[in-house]
Amino acid sequence: MSMTSSLLLRPDLSSKIHPEQPEQEQKQEKEREHEQDFTFLGIDHFDRLPDSLLLLVFNKIGDVKALGRCCVVSRRFHCLVPQVDNVVVRVDCVISDDDSSSSAINSSSISSSSDKSRNPFSNLFRFVFGGFVKPIQVISQFLSPKRPSGSSNGSSALLLGEDGEVEQGGVTHHSPTQVLKNFNEIRFLRIELPSGELGIEDGVLLKWRADFGSTLEDCVILGAKTVIPSNSTAADGSCGTTNNGGDDIGSIPDAFYTNGGLKLRVVWTISSLIAASARHFLLQPIISEHKTLDNLVLTDADGQGVLCMNREQLEELRLKPLSPSSASKRTQVPALNMRLWYAPHLELPCGMVLKGATLVAIRPSDQSMHKKEASDVSWVSSAFEEPYGTAAKMLIKRRTYCLEMNSF
Repeated sequence: MSMTSSLLLRPDLSSKIHPEQPEQEQKQEKEREHEQDFTFLGIDHFDRLPDSLLLLVFNKIGDVKALGRCCVVSRRFHCLVPQVDNVVVRVDCVISDDDSSSSAINSSSISSSSDKSRNPFSNLFRFVFGGFVKPIQVISQFLSPKRPSGSSNGSSALLLGEDGEVEQGGVTHHSPTQVLKNFNEIRFLRIELPSGELGIEDGVLLKWRADFGSTLEDCVILGAKTVIPSNSTAADGSCGTTNNGGDDIGSIPDAFYTNGGLKLRVVWTISSLIAASARHFLLQPIISEHKTLDNLVLTDADGQGVLCMNREQLEELRLKPLSPSSASKRTQVPALNMRLWYAPHLELPCGMVLKGATLVAIRPSDQSMHKKEASDVSWVSSAFEEPYGTAAKMLIKRRTYCLEMNSF
């Protein structure tokens, strides 16, 4: 009897070796075992993410070539990528026909202007078109790319043009129009050329920004003959007195008219407008096909020119027919009113100095005043990123000069 009672009173040592777990810890342990079972069965937990979250990731990627690589990862990615609404197309290379055709066009332009040798502006037009027809011709040739006759290897390199392909060195290059056909819901599109169209000398500053609807709505051009650090001006006696935009609002010096300064600014203006209108012409197939677009930007890696279109402007182009120029390679530029600001020497707060700084603001002559009041220059000062935005703000404080230009 005593032995039985002693056995009943002995403590349970097994409860100390394996203590009872709290309910929360037991639940967590079961979840871990459940996840291990899924991993063991070969199920990818990435598949458990919702489509909306994956689309956020793809929209952050943006780059069309990176998105193309995502398409080959899985069938799910292949179905989701066409729903991306933020796309960036970086044009890798520029392809044109042989230089002989461009040279022929260039020569014909020069010879036609030589017939007007008695005109005092003939040298100006020869300089403008002789220097800029070829790069603009290179862009315009993208409008009719040649179809390859045989099979070739695919490439992610791109060129601007219509829906088509160009074969070069056994590699097929696709136009952005063709690449973007895979996307159904683009809202924000940015196309970046490998470089600016306008060949300028080292040290020269030339930037432009243009807004288009069915035709040009406004354009701002910022240029300078030389860009140097401020500490270099002390040893350069030609700089004269430093003008900080608002301190000196005097007239343009007479030398500006006699030493070719005005002619150079006319060249900058015409060439920038030609480049902008050529870019606008090339975008028409993309705009027509992608009805969901809210914002379109066509820029270049050099930051030379930016063409912008918002939703209202995009819709305007779809509703109104495009007005091509006589060359049918760009949008016709309407008659223009221009305002010009000039500073022989402009020192920016960041230490940069612009010599021969020039700002030109351009609008169509018949543009209704309610869209942009004549006294409103906010659209001019906000056209460029820093430090060039500050340069524009400093220049518009100076005396304004008005010019006019006929349609071309």
